[in-house]
Amino acid sequence: MNSRLALFTLLFGWLIGSAFGADPKGLSSEQIKGLMDSFKLDAQTRTAINAVSNNDLRELALNREIVAVKDDIFSLRIPTEGNTDQESTGRCWMFAGMNLLRQEMIDKYELDEFELSQSYLAFWDKLEKANVFLEFFIENADRDLLDREVSFMLEYPIGDGGYWSYVIYLVEKYGVLPKQFMGETHSSAKTRRMNYILDTMMRRDALILRKLAANGKTEAPLRDEKMKMLEDVFHVLVVNYGKPPTEFIWRTVDEDGVASEPVTYTPQKFYKEMFDADLSEFVSLADYPLHPSGKRYSINLTRSMADKPDNSFVNLTTEEIKAYALKALQDSQRVWFGCDMGHDVHSKKGLMAKGLYTFEDLFGIDLSLTKTERLQCRNSSNNHAMVIIGVDLIDGKPQKWWVENSWGTDRGDDGFFTMTDDWFDEYVYDVVLPKKYLERDVLAILKEKPIPLPVWDPVWRHAGR
Repeated sequence: MNSRLALFTLLFGWLIGSAFGADPKGLSSEQIKGLMDSFKLDAQTRTAINAVSNNDLRELALNREIVAVKDDIFSLRIPTEGNTDQESTGRCWMFAGMNLLRQEMIDKYELDEFELSQSYLAFWDKLEKANVFLEFFIENADRDLLDREVSFMLEYPIGDGGYWSYVIYLVEKYGVLPKQFMGETHSSAKTRRMNYILDTMMRRDALILRKLAANGKTEAPLRDEKMKMLEDVFHVLVVNYGKPPTEFIWRTVDEDGVASEPVTYTPQKFYKEMFDADLSEFVSLADYPLHPSGKRYSINLTRSMADKPDNSFVNLTTEEIKAYALKALQDSQRVWFGCDMGHDVHSKKGLMAKGLYTFEDLFGIDLSLTKTERLQCRNSSNNHAMVIIGVDLIDGKPQKWWVENSWGTDRGDDGFFTMTDDWFDEYVYDVVLPKKYLERDVLAILKEKPIPLPVWDPVWRHAGR
């Protein structure tokens, strides 16, 4: 049966079915037969079936032409020692933030390696998120459980994911400390089970607060109850992470093996005295074509602390955020960025390149979507954060970017990735850098009151891959 005959059969079956009262929305037996008849098992399709049945789709569709020309030559590369591993957690945003700071310590003290404790910050991040969650249900105790914001909070009580602003507020409030003073535990490196317990606690506590409010309890006694709930959260966190140090003794050893004098630090003092970088001066510049550029936006329910504002960003064009990233790199400033690692990424080879997989050729279908369309239909999201540490320029134009990831050394080039410039265009959604690099017009936008967007807007989601 040729395609025209198959189409006629489908149409005829639909007309007959309609005439005799059959529901045209359902698939009739004639339509199913037409679909079956439309499939042709030719030699090419048979080969595809055999290949797909026994192999990884990505390896079959891997564009060897792109892989073959990958190289590690970059005209500008900021020296970077070592690599970090977030393991089985969604703490990429935190690891990327700490990677900005740790290299400063390595350069300052000529260390072979150095890493800040992500567990320390993750502990306080969980506690602060629990407080935000409970405060929401104190302030919104009378809202319907099927309310969209209430449903969102119940679905994501205390996840691992976060935004750049979370890094700023955590470091400013709690400081930082070397990893040796609060290392990883099984639970901190594999958070799924711990998160299950914490999320269940939060959902139960939300219902308790709602019942107390329904019985006439006002905000003051509800907050007293909240503190009892947070005591339980703190207990669970200590059991999983260990108790965070309030002070520690720090020493370094120079290249001649001579140890420095021991100095006692609090985490807050360590951050203020050891690091020149002021994270509060870093700002988020986004490329979200769903919304007009040249404006500042915020996302509702994305605050990491109950007394801090929601996460916000200035929306610009791809060309603008790329130009600012390049400007910072040329000044030896590393650039935190958020992207979608769900498309055209080969983690083993450490390659992020547009067109890396030719699924369309393999299946004979069209999968093309623009950046805007991918956001509109939830086919893309800002789900991972890393650090740009280099770029390859030819005639002044970026060809590819050198990226520090936090997936350990087994993936990529000892943990580092190559991102092609056209992949940047399609899948990078925001960059974070000091505002000293910004032009006056962008600085002016930063002072504007942000336009609030609902938390379900496709423009953003927690980075936590």
